[in-house]
Formats: sequence, structure tokens, C-alpha cells
Amino acid sequence: MRHLLEIDDLTSDELGRILSIATSVETPRVLAGKGTALIFEKPSARTRNSMEMAVVQLGGHPVYIQGQEVGIDSRESVEDVTRTMACFHAIVAARVFAHTVVERMAALDLVPVVNMLSDDAHPLQALADLLTMRREFGELEGRTVAYVGDANNVARSLALGAGLSGMHFRIASPVGYGFSDRDADRIATAGVEIEVVDRPEDAVAGADAVYADTWTSMGQEAEAEQRRRAFEGFQVDVQQGLPERGEAQTTVVDATWGMNFDDDRGNVAVSLSLETDEGLLYGERDWAKDNGIASVGPRANPSTDPNAPPRAVVENPTFWLTSQAGSIAPSFGGRSTTYVDINNNG
Repeated sequence: MRHLLEIDDLTSDELGRILSIATSVETPRVLAGKGTALIFEKPSARTRNSMEMAVVQLGGHPVYIQGQEVGIDSRESVEDVTRTMACFHAIVAARVFAHTVVERMAALDLVPVVNMLSDDAHPLQALADLLTMRREFGELEGRTVAYVGDANNVARSLALGAGLSGMHFRIASPVGYGFSDRDADRIATAGVEIEVVDRPEDAVAGADAVYADTWTSMGQEAEAEQRRRAFEGFQVDVQQGLPERGEAQTTVVDATWGMNFDDDRGNVAVSLSLETDEGLLYGERDWAKDNGIASVGPRANPSTDPNAPPRAVVENPTFWLTSQAGSIAPSFGGRSTTYVDINNNG
């Protein structure tokens, strides 16, 4: 029986076939008449919505189960929860903290187990991001994706997925936040070569895709202040040229929501636009202010704002690419460059 606990549970050919099916007009209804248990020990609005709709599109019936409903290893053991779910469902998908939880589920071999997220791996996120880049670039082989920030579960799965797709993976992390020896060994064992650099500017130079993630993931709230200091400088900004006015602005992009950006028109899709006088993102209901986005706008001047960290600047984007996970894609000097997924909920 097959399980998907990490993206390298797939072969390169299987990964490519999944991405091809995902772009097909007709979705195969392989789950027709079947149930899928979606267990959320670690909640997520985006994952719940995307997984429920995915199961429906495949013909199945999703059942959302909160962590407290099953009480993993408190009310019931992982094994007992899995056995119960397998009585009703063709697939068990789980979003958990400890990776050992999905490993113990899979070890029973009752039904296929899908890892929606664990502290070690985020394979579905990597698949979604690879799909975003494939839609933009066509072929992924030979492209370079640069990752700026914490070498966490998202980075590990993306590195593995990029390697399986024939991409080059480059990463810059603060001291103490790089890949663990265990993760580095896992990546090397999969035959994936990664390039580690110290500065975010070096990571993004010449890259086809630039990827960043939240500094503090769910469950790390106690480390928030420490991480804020450690990650200063590991933030990607976009320098937006305004040639018709002879001006250029550096914008801090809040990527909780994906958005399309067109440099020629200065507009952001989905009723958002670049307000060039103030450098803020506005929508029909004053979107930036409604959402408390104080950092979207011209780059803060460190000399006047002591709390403003230095940032890696991406110059002259010509467009942005939207995806479900919040992906964004600027273009450097005519080269298509994708900036994918700053995932604010870990």
C-alpha cells in the first residue's frame, strides 16, 4: 500500500504525472462514492478548504475532524484513531505536529495515509508550489528556485520536490536556522543537491523563482521575538518602477493572499491596485487598512524607523502570478521569476 508522507515518496515520473493531471480539463473521479477523513490536529483554513474541495472534485466525500474530537494519544492512541477512520474512509489525511503521528498511521497499512502537514514535511504544499511554477514556466527542469528564510518543513519538501523535478535549489537562512543534519541527510539520500548561501541577496540572484515563508510558524509563538531579531534581512521586497512618473518604490509585499501584478498598469488583480501616491495596496473597501497591513508600502527608512529590518530587494517586476497558496511571480529584466508562498499559518 502506498502512502504520501513526504514528497519523495513519489518518483520523478509520478510527480510529473500528478502535475499534468492537475492541469487537465477533466478531473478523474477516483474517489467516487468514497469518504476521506481529514484530521486537523493543527488547524488551517486554507488546507481545510483546499482539501475538502479536492476530495469533492475527485468524486469523494470529505469529513472534517478536529483534533479534540479524536484526542490523538490522549483519548485514543494514533493506532486506534486510524483503525476507526479506516472503517469508514478510503483515505486518511492528517495535519499534525509530530511527524511520527503520520508514520504510525501509515505503519498500520489499513488505508492510504496522506500527510497534509507535519513538523518535518509539507508535501502537498510543495506539490502546489511546483504546479504554480510549472504553469508559469512550462518545464521545470533546469530552473532555479531560491528559498529565503527558515529551513523548515516547507523548505525541506520544496527542496526534495525541486530536485525530483530537475530544478536547482538554493537557500539562505539565518545562522542556526538552516537544515538540520537529519534533513540534509534526507535530501542528499534522495539525490538532491542544494546550494547553501549566507545572504538572501546571493540566494535570489539569477533565480527563476524566489520563495519565502513566515518567520514564526504555528506552535513557535514563544520564539516570535527571538525569531524577529534573527530573521532581520531575510525579507523579500519588490521594487516597483513607475516609468511614466520617473519614480520607483520599494514595496513590502504581504503575501497572505496571492495577487496578480502588472507593472504596465500598476494594478493588482481582484480589486486591488497600487496607490502610487501613498504606495499602499488598496481595494474596494480600503483593503490594506481593513486588514491592518501597516507594512505594505514604500520601504521603511531604517534611519527614521528603528524597527525596520534591512531587506533583500527584488527589482522591476513586470507581473505577478496568483496561486491558491498565495504565490506571487515577478519578472527580472525579462526573465520570468516566481515568488511563491509566504505561508502565514505554518
